[in-house]
Amino acid sequence: MTPLSSIAMSAYTDLVRLLKDDALSGVEGKPTLKERGDKAYWYAARRVGTEMRFIYIGENSGETRARIHRIEELRATAKDRQAERSRLVRLLRAEGLTPTDRATGSILSAMATAGTFRLGGTIVGTNAFRLYEGELGIRLPLGGMANTGDIDIAQFEKLSVALQDQVNPSLAETFSALKFTPLPGLDKGRTWRWAQGGSGQLVEFLTPAFGKEAIRNLPALGVGAQALNYLNYLIAEPISAAAIYRSGVFVQIPRPERYAIHKLIVADRRLDGAGSIKSAKDREQAAFLIEAMAEDRPDDLTLAYVTAMDVGPRWREHIGNSLKRMPEAKAIVDSLGA
Repeated sequence: MTPLSSIAMSAYTDLVRLLKDDALSGVEGKPTLKERGDKAYWYAARRVGTEMRFIYIGENSGETRARIHRIEELRATAKDRQAERSRLVRLLRAEGLTPTDRATGSILSAMATAGTFRLGGTIVGTNAFRLYEGELGIRLPLGGMANTGDIDIAQFEKLSVALQDQVNPSLAETFSALKFTPLPGLDKGRTWRWAQGGSGQLVEFLTPAFGKEAIRNLPALGVGAQALNYLNYLIAEPISAAAIYRSGVFVQIPRPERYAIHKLIVADRRLDGAGSIKSAKDREQAAFLIEAMAEDRPDDLTLAYVTAMDVGPRWREHIGNSLKRMPEAKAIVDSLGA
């Protein structure tokens, strides 16, 4: 594996920080804390006509509170941050960080502007894998394991309902402007997939299932979503990331250690068989991340593995079946002493 330079790592960290600052500085209204069950969330409250509009800022945390205290400063320095972000993206390109292609970048940028990632949308699949380069500080391998024409976005249904905020403009409007058309599904009242004519790009929305894998509603995003089992493990505790496109796009992706273990499960569950091309790609991505994290973040990898194995026998079976086909990755996992 080829590590990124310390210059690239520092620049990437700074870019993510600036994008986080920008995500808050553009929100107008008085910061307000609302409690829902055992969690609390920050909103920006402002009057629109005769009604109050609450715009979601983020879950209550020390980091969110610190940014809220600096909100006036962040608004005043927005132009300076824009220039610095552009400089950092140029630097990252020069240092060899893989940029997001134009088609994918334009879609992610439009979804970010509408509030998709601010509202808890999380990129999953190969487009998330591509973004681990900056997070882990290693160059991505060339070849099929990093190639995709799909953009998969996941969100927890309960979070989507609880937020009481929505993307603006709607994703239907956003996709229409980018020449995407909705794809028909078995559930005619809910659209969860869009395809872009010409480019072959496909955007799909997903949500965790806890049993039946049906189509659900994600009101915060204003879309339907295919519910999938095991997805709750993948998108728990997501992290912030930057797509290298224009002056950077602020997105959210799964933790890399959870992505790796989840791919072991998915590879064995695929309906087209564990020996299929897609399953092989799942195992390749998992093996790459397991090797990378065993070197630099072994505790994180161990925790993710133990958490998944403790869920139950079906989880252990899927993980074990995949690792039987991956002797090098299995040896690494066994050496963790989990």
